[in-house]
Amino acid sequence: METKAHEIHQDRLEAYNQQTLRLTEKAIAQVKTILAREGLEGYGLRVGVVGGGCSGFSYGLDFEKEQKPDDTVLEIDGLKVYLDESSGKYLAGTVIDYVSGLQDAGFKFINPNATGTCGCGTSFSA
Repeated sequence: METKAHEIHQDRLEAYNQQTLRLTEKAIAQVKTILAREGLEGYGLRVGVVGGGCSGFSYGLDFEKEQKPDDTVLEIDGLKVYLDESSGKYLAGTVIDYVSGLQDAGFKFINPNATGTCGCGTSFSA
């Protein structure tokens, strides 16, 4: 019976992960570092999608003190993440990572809903 319960739990977890915006440990650490450096105690991360960019939509990241009426608020490792209702459908299942290399560093969006992306990595089509 325990195996069956574990399988059901895994199925629910997979379904949840496919529907929910997630951040990697590196992304969470970087956001918390920036918040501390900027003195933004009590702020969270706003993640959104706006029309524009070379592929049709652009990702947006900003800091936010309070939730707005149509927001979904996620609590990820002590970090509040605000997601507005209209952006949610484009970001379902998306993973935000923080990458750094010799040439550049920044947040990377791995979005299963994107049907195309541009070279800059901040614009996508869906």
